[in-house]
This record gives sequence, structure tokens and C-alpha cells, in this order.
Amino acid sequence: MDIFKPAQVFADVVTYDWLGITDVYWSNAVNFFIYDIIKIGLLLIIINYVMAITRYYFPIEKVRNILVKRKWYGIDYLLAAILGVITPFCSCSSIPLFIGFVSAGIPLGVTFAFLIASPLVNEASLFIFPSIFGFKMTMTYNILGITIAMFGGMVIQRLKMDSHVNPEFLKFKSRKKTGKENESEIISFREKLAYWWRDGMAISVSIFPYVLIGVGVGALIYGFIPRSLVENSLALRQWWTVPMATILGIPLYANSISVIPIVEVLTQKGVPLGTALAFMTATVTLSIPSVFILKKAMNWQLLLAFLSVTSIGIMIIGYFFNWIKF
Repeated sequence: MDIFKPAQVFADVVTYDWLGITDVYWSNAVNFFIYDIIKIGLLLIIINYVMAITRYYFPIEKVRNILVKRKWYGIDYLLAAILGVITPFCSCSSIPLFIGFVSAGIPLGVTFAFLIASPLVNEASLFIFPSIFGFKMTMTYNILGITIAMFGGMVIQRLKMDSHVNPEFLKFKSRKKTGKENESEIISFREKLAYWWRDGMAISVSIFPYVLIGVGVGALIYGFIPRSLVENSLALRQWWTVPMATILGIPLYANSISVIPIVEVLTQKGVPLGTALAFMTATVTLSIPSVFILKKAMNWQLLLAFLSVTSIGIMIIGYFFNWIKF
């Protein structure tokens, strides 16, 4: 069941009935823009509201001490990556949850392990891949994807770039702090609801302009770049086609489910499996809308570090599956 189907129906009505757009390029772009703005906007509000509640009750000092003072030997990164796997979000939709983790005081590298894994290993790679590529290839891809997410998070943590996160997202009030501000007065449940709403909406409103810009750029590219251009470019069996697939996949924003048919067509047309997978993972992980949203949460140094680490991981996946035959 697609919970966002009403949003797609509304986008179709606005595009084809109300606006009456008949040009195939513009209709695809406008339809994409309306649908994604609704989907990402709703997810922003809901996730940020839930995270506002979580931050209020979150035993931040205890959790931070557990994660920082104890040696987890990578298990914390593994758990974050697995959480990313079981949250069926595209890159844009997982960012509000990522921001919530950062603001809750979770170590930066652990949160990046989640951010990388969420779109990279998802419901498509778990449930649709086996019917197309087989069980062995599916298991290999998922294990490799989780491993890359873990090591990517570790690299980000080793770079010690916590200071590059937007300070606005590090300001949160726990239950104890809120009680002190109200001079230990008992806060009613209605007041808590209002506080959580203000806290969540403050983050959502600050991010939403970047969502508009990012989705707008993504919609234009989605509507006007022909699929044949990508297919012809990637069919060449050269070493540089994997980096090219990664670069070409970045502007062609799509979720994992919608890009699977494209990957299947690419492999049927002679594109090597690893090259097709590099294209797919770049499309769902390094989209232009997600870059614009992440820019609000961090400065360019941290953003470039994330893009570099993730791009290298994607190319490793590409070269691995081009080298190993299934």
C-alpha cells in the first residue's frame, strides 16, 4: 500500500486537469514537483514533531555517555545502518530523522551511518532485487551497502567535523531544562503539545525553502533529461563508466522503487550490472534535493565530506559488481 497515493492523485489532477499541461516534458516536471513537495513536506512536519517529543523525554546525557565513553567496536554504526535499512525513506525523507538524531546528541558519525544506509539499502533492495537479480546478488549488495554505510560513518567521525553542523539544530530542550525555565511548574499536556508543535515546526519551516529549491531543480532535470541519453552513455564497457554513472545519477532524483525498472532496462540493454547499480544508488542517495536540504543542516565542508565518502562507496559497489559475475 502506497500511503502517498492520494498525493500522487492530487498531483495528477493539478497537472493534467486543472493546469491542462499536455507537453510531456513539462507535465512530468510539474507532476514530480507537486508530488514530492507534498510528500517531503508532510514527512518533515511529522518526523520533526515526533523528534520534538523524543528530544523532550530523551535522556541525552546518559545516551551520549554510553555512546562516547564505552567502546562499541563498531556495533553502534551497525545498529544505525540497520535502522536506516528498516526505515523506508528516500534520501530527502530520511534527512529530518537525521537532523533529529544530531540535535539529540547522537555522535555525528553514527547519524551519518544511518543517513547513508537509509536510501542505499532499502525496501527495493530487500524485496524487489531477488526477483530480478537473484538471492545471492541481493544478499551481497545489502551486506556491501551496510558495510559502506558503517565505514562512511566512521570516516566522518574520524574527521571530527561536529563543529560544521548548523548550531540551530543543536539547540534542544530536554524535559529537565523545560521544567527549569518554567520554575519547576507542572506543564500541562496541552502546553506540551503546543511546545512540541512549535519546536518541530521551527525546524520544518527553516528547512522547507531548501526543499522547494531542491525539488524544483530535481523536477526540471527529471522532466527534461531523456532516458536514452543515460542508456547510451552507460552501455560502454570502460573503467570510467562507473564514475560517469555516479555523476549522471545525481541529478536524476527518484526513489528506490521507481528507479528499479530503469536499472532492469539498463542491464537488458547491455549496461554492466555494477554500472547500473552505481547509477541507481547515486540517484537515490546523492540527489540534488537532498543536497540542498543538507546544506541547511551543515556547512559546505561537512557536506562535501559526506558527498565524497558516499560517492566513493557507490563506486566501490559499481566496480565490485562489474568484477564479480553472478
